Amino acid sequence: MLRVGSALVLVSLLAAAPLRAQAPAASPQEPLVVASGEGLTQAAPDRAWISVSAESRAPSPREAQRRTAELMRPVLEALRKARVPDDAVRTTGYDLQQEFDFTNGKRVPRGYMARNSIEVRVDDVSRVGELLEAVVNQGATSVSGLRFDMKDHAKLEREAVRLAVVNARLKAEAAAAGAGRTLDRLVRIDETGGAPPPTPMPFVRAVAAESGGGAPPVAVGQIEVRAQVTVTFSLK
Repeated sequence: MLRVGSALVLVSLLAAAPLRAQAPAASPQEPLVVASGEGLTQAAPDRAWISVSAESRAPSPREAQRRTAELMRPVLEALRKARVPDDAVRTTGYDLQQEFDFTNGKRVPRGYMARNSIEVRVDDVSRVGELLEAVVNQGATSVSGLRFDMKDHAKLEREAVRLAVVNARLKAEAAAAGAGRTLDRLVRIDETGGAPPPTPMPFVRAVAAESGGGAPPVAVGQIEVRAQVTVTFSLK
């Protein structure tokens, strides 16, 4: 019985030996080139957002709320008369807080402040100045921000990414040529970042007043969208 068992072990070892001999040797790592690229797209904005607030102060919280409501009501009505859709106006904040003065090192209640803030989407940027004038003239106490963007912002982003890849490939080809090589196959693409969202443009009520009561001039400019990628190619 022992001899048979030994024979079985010997046969098993002999059968496994050729398999180990046939295993391929590890190939050296293929040469790679890594390059980064940036893409930029520009377009005239076709959408804007206006941040509008109405605030008031009163001895009691109820009175402060009532006064603020009276200020905001004609602002909303002016937007409706200007044919701004209801879904283009949304409340972004409502604050009610007590205010204090400090007299002889003591905090003395002064009254209450109530603020109602809305954001207005403008789908026709040529009307921005007109709507700014309308909300200010009808009781808005501040217009805290104005920002522009594109309705199809994603399309600009995709084009910026495409241009970034083209730019990165050209750099990779130049690097490969400098080393006496050419690009073989694309190994990977990594998107490494892009531009932040459009920055709001500050706007205050004084602009409308200084322009003689007319619609304030608004420079629309261009929207810029940037994309950055890193590409990796093998070389041949």
